[in-house]
Amino acid sequence: MLAFASAVFFLIITPGPGVLSAAGVGAGYGLRPGARYIGGLWFGNLMVGLIVISGLWTLLLAIPGLRLVLGVASLCYLGYLALRIAAAGSEIHFAGAATAPGFGAGTLLQFINPKAYAVNTFLFSNFAFNPSSYLAEVSLKLLIFNAIWIPIHFAWLAAGIALHRLDLEPARQRLVNYAMAASLLLVVLIAAWELASQGSLRGGGV
Repeated sequence: MLAFASAVFFLIITPGPGVLSAAGVGAGYGLRPGARYIGGLWFGNLMVGLIVISGLWTLLLAIPGLRLVLGVASLCYLGYLALRIAAAGSEIHFAGAATAPGFGAGTLLQFINPKAYAVNTFLFSNFAFNPSSYLAEVSLKLLIFNAIWIPIHFAWLAAGIALHRLDLEPARQRLVNYAMAASLLLVVLIAAWELASQGSLRGGGV
């Protein structure tokens, strides 16, 4: 159980699409939009977890090209979120940038994020500590997971809000938003490189 909790902590606290975008929404739009966005992230991740636990994800993986489609979709959507964050609070706005990403945006991100499936698969397929009752073990894992997941995401949101509340002059606020967006784009580039590497390995017959 302790090993499971430790794995959850280190997998979630490290920068990734969810926590970085939560911090970015907080920095660009403040508390309420950020909380709504985290609510969507939580709901989407819960649904992904249930898909994994039920075994449905294993069946879906049999569909040719599904992982690639999810990967490309998530990269495009993360890039879109990065542009929205970059535009928030700046003098030059992209169309629709004045509206903060909300519950639906957070939910969608988790549904198309291959890493959400990978993390849930890793956590719920390993760290068995109650072999006599799978249902009790899964239930306890979900409680532990959420007890760690929720505070960490709100901590990242609080970091973004702290920047938001500094009431920086427009030029500095733009720099903050650009930095948050650049961090998210870095995750996109890393994920794109991993996706391309997987494709080349499959092409080489490995």
